[in-house]
Amino acid sequence: MSVPQISGSKAREVWRRLSAVTDPELDEPITDMGFVERLEVSHLGDVEIDFRLPTYWCSPNFAFLMAEGIRKAAMAPGWAQKARVQLLDHCFADRVNDAINGDRAFEVVFAELTEGADLGVVRETFREKAFLRRQEAVMLGLRSMGWSAAQIAGLTLSGLDALNFGNLPEAAAQKPRYREILVGDGLALLPEDHAFVTWRGDPIVAEDLENHLRRLRALRINMEFNGAVCRGLAAARYKEVVREGEEPELIDFILGRVPPRDHGASPDSRS
Repeated sequence: MSVPQISGSKAREVWRRLSAVTDPELDEPITDMGFVERLEVSHLGDVEIDFRLPTYWCSPNFAFLMAEGIRKAAMAPGWAQKARVQLLDHCFADRVNDAINGDRAFEVVFAELTEGADLGVVRETFREKAFLRRQEAVMLGLRSMGWSAAQIAGLTLSGLDALNFGNLPEAAAQKPRYREILVGDGLALLPEDHAFVTWRGDPIVAEDLENHLRRLRALRINMEFNGAVCRGLAAARYKEVVREGEEPELIDFILGRVPPRDHGASPDSRS
C-alpha cells in the first residue's frame, strides 16, 4: 500500500491526527501500516479519506473501529466542516461506509453478527492490549538503563514525566503513548500515583515484575506476529512495485510474477 500525496497545511494536520488512529488489534498507526489511500481537504473544510485493509474479509468490527477513528480524526480540527470516510475493497464496505457517514451504530448495522454484543467490550479489550504493549516498551527501556525491579515498580507518574530515554527510540516513542492511556483512563492521575499498574489499577510490585514482563512479552510476540501477517497479506494484495535485477521473493511466485522453470533443460544450458 502506498502513502497518499499530502499537500496543504490542513491536510497535513489531518494526517498528523490520523497517525493517532491505530489498527485495534496491532496498536500500530494506520498511517504506518499504509492503510490510508487518499486524503483530500477542500477549501471549504470538507475532508475526504479513503482507506483499505490487508484483506477483503478483515473483521467488520475492526474495519468499523478504524473507520470511526478516521472520521473523528477528520472532524477534530476546528475548521473541519464535514467528513466523508470510504472503506474500499472490503466485503462489508457498503455497510461500514453507510454506518460511519450516516452516524449509525455498529450494533444496528451488523445486528445479525453481534448477537446483542456491545462493541464497547471489543474496544476495551484492544485498549487493554495497547496499554500493556506500551507499558512493556517503557519498562524494557528502564531495564536497559540499569534500573532495578524495585526502582521500576516504585516509579511515580511525576517520575515517568521526567524520564528521558535518550538513545532508546522504542521506549521514547511509547512513553507518551503509554501515558495517554494511563492518565486518560484514570489509572494514574496524581504525581505520586504509581506509573506501572495492571489494567485493573493495581500497582505492579517488584517481586512480580519478572512474571509480569513474561506475560507482556507473550502479548507482544502475538501482536507482532499478527502485524507481520497483515503486512504480508497487504503486500500480496496490493504490491505494485517492480523490482529490477533483484532475486524474486515468495510473494512473486504466489502472484505468478516468476515464469516457471523448464525442468527439462540443464541449469547451464543456453538457447
